[in-house]
Amino acid sequence: MKMPKYPLEQLMLIKKRRLEEAEKKLKATKEQLKKEIEKLKSLEEEAQTVHDHKMDKLKQLDEKMLKGTTSDKIEIAEHYLEVVEEDLKKKKRKVKDQEKQVKIAEENVEIARKDMLKKQQDVEKLKIHEGDWTKEVKKEMRYQEAIEGDEIGSIKNLSLKREKQDREEYEKRKKREQS
Repeated sequence: MKMPKYPLEQLMLIKKRRLEEAEKKLKATKEQLKKEIEKLKSLEEEAQTVHDHKMDKLKQLDEKMLKGTTSDKIEIAEHYLEVVEEDLKKKKRKVKDQEKQVKIAEENVEIARKDMLKKQQDVEKLKIHEGDWTKEVKKEMRYQEAIEGDEIGSIKNLSLKREKQDREEYEKRKKREQS
């Protein structure tokens, strides 16, 4: 008797394909997170550079004021510091915005990870079901083969009994005919 095909084979293929897609999506979201983190580091470095530049200019302004300089030069330096301060604020806002993007990317990775785990569990459940189904089918097949074997044995037994009876009747007739 031939082993039948697993009835949920198509479902198994679909679940495996969905798992592969979920794994690809998780990989893509991790890559996106990595890019967002790199962008954040870059923006933080830019902000730090502007901050360091501001500190250098403040130090220079303090030195100029200690040495004594004209009020025009001090005003120009103060105006420049205001421009640098505004630039620093913009950079810090960009850093904050990018931190939000990193947070969103982290959440997307977590969602993709949970989705992939769920799909992995679905495939595992089907594999377990397939194993149980296979055991059950094999058990049923052995049972059917045993029944067929019993039937064949019974038929052979009946056939042998008939042959014996036929032989006995033949011998009885032969004896009668000879007598």
